[in-house]
Amino acid sequence: MTGPRSRTQLRRAVVSSYLGSVIEYYDFLLYATASAVVFNQVFFSSLDPVVGTVASFGTLATGYLARPLGGALFGHYGDRIGRKRMLILTMGLMGVASVLIGLLPTYAQIGALAPVLLVVLRIAQGVAVGGEWGGAVLMSAEHATSRRGLWASFTNAGAPSGMVLSTLVLALAAGISGEEGFLTWGWRIPFLLSAVLLAIGLFVRARVDETPVFTAAASSVPDRPPLMEVLTRHPRALLLSVGVGFGAFVAQGTLTVFVISYAVQAGFPRPTVLNALTISSVVAVVGIIGFSALSDRLGRRPVVLAGAIAMAVWAFLIFPLIGSGSTALLVLAVVVGQGVVHASMYGPLAALYSELFPTRSRYTGASLGYQIAGIGAGLAPVVFAGVMAGSGSSTAVSAIIAVCCLVSVGCILALGETSRLDLTSESEARALP
Repeated sequence: MTGPRSRTQLRRAVVSSYLGSVIEYYDFLLYATASAVVFNQVFFSSLDPVVGTVASFGTLATGYLARPLGGALFGHYGDRIGRKRMLILTMGLMGVASVLIGLLPTYAQIGALAPVLLVVLRIAQGVAVGGEWGGAVLMSAEHATSRRGLWASFTNAGAPSGMVLSTLVLALAAGISGEEGFLTWGWRIPFLLSAVLLAIGLFVRARVDETPVFTAAASSVPDRPPLMEVLTRHPRALLLSVGVGFGAFVAQGTLTVFVISYAVQAGFPRPTVLNALTISSVVAVVGIIGFSALSDRLGRRPVVLAGAIAMAVWAFLIFPLIGSGSTALLVLAVVVGQGVVHASMYGPLAALYSELFPTRSRYTGASLGYQIAGIGAGLAPVVFAGVMAGSGSSTAVSAIIAVCCLVSVGCILALGETSRLDLTSESEARALP
C-alpha cells in the first residue's frame, strides 16, 4: 500500500511516535533531572549531601534496570497481538506513575516509606518506557516504504525533546515557587502536568492504524514465544545490539544527568546548567534527525561508528571544559557532546535495531537490545558519582566513557550493514556477516 492512505498513516505514525516518545521521556527524564537537583534533599534529607546524591542517582538507576523487563513484557504481546495496543498501555502506565510521584509525601512527612514508594513508581516508569520505545520505533519503521532511518529517528528525537520540555517546566516551576517553595511544592508541578500530556498523547495515538508489516505477518503464528525466538535464533544479533548502544547510553547518562551535578558542584548556578542542557537538547533533536537521514544515504554503520569514536575522544574534553568555570565552555561541552557527537551515534539506532530482527520477534528483540544497553545510562551517574567521591578526579570517568564507546565500535564493526534490508524478510541471519 503506497497510496494517500498509507502516506497519511505514515505521517500519523511518525507524529504519534514522536509525541509519545516526548511524553514518555518527559516523564522519565524529568525524574532524572529532579534526582540531580531535588530528590537528594526531599527524599534523602537524612543523609550526608554526597551520600544523598549517590542514593538519589541510585533510585534513578532502578528505572533503567526495569526497562528490559518492560521490553520483554510489552514486546511479547506486541509481537503477538500488535504494536498499537501495547503503546496505549505503556503511555497510560507512564502517565499514572508520574502523577503519583508528584503526589508523594516527603521523607520529612512519612520517613523511610517515602523513598521506598519513590523506587516503586520509578520501576513502573522504567517498565513503561521499556515497552514504549520498541513499539514507537516499529510504528514508524514498519509504516515507512523508504527513508526508514529518517522516519524512525523521530522516536529517538523524542528523548531530547522530552528533556527540553521537562527542563523548561522545571525551570518555570522553580521561577514561580522560588528556591524554598520549589523544594517544598514547586517540584511537584511538572509531574502533575503529566496528566495533561497523557490525555493529548492517547488522543493522537488512537488515530494510528496497526502497521502493515505486522498485519501481513499476523496470519502466521510463531511456534515459540518471541523471547525464546530472540534468545535461541538471534542471540548474536541481541548481544551485538546491546554492545552497539551501550556506549551511547553511558554518554547519554553522563551528558544529561551526571554533568548537571558535576557542574553545580564546580560552582555554576543551577539555572545556568539547566539552560545549557536545554540548548544542547534542542540541538540534539536536529542532530538526531539529521544524522539518521544521513544514515539512509551512507548506511547505519559509518554514521554510528564515527559518532562512537568521536565520543571516546570528547569524553576527555567535557570535564576540563566545565572545570574551567566559563559558561561559554560549559555550553560548548554539552552542546557538542549531546547535540552533535552523541546524536550521530544515537540517532540511527532506531532504524538499526528494527532491522536486526524478523517481524514476529522484532518488538521483543529490538526492545531488549535497546533497553539492556540503556542500563548504561542509569548506572553511569551512580558509578561516576562514586568514582568522583573516591578519587576526586574526572580522568577516570572519562576513561570509562571512552572504553564503553570503544565497545560500541567493536560491535558495530561486527554487524553488517542493515539499511538496505527489507523488513518483511523473515531471514534467520539479518546483517550478521
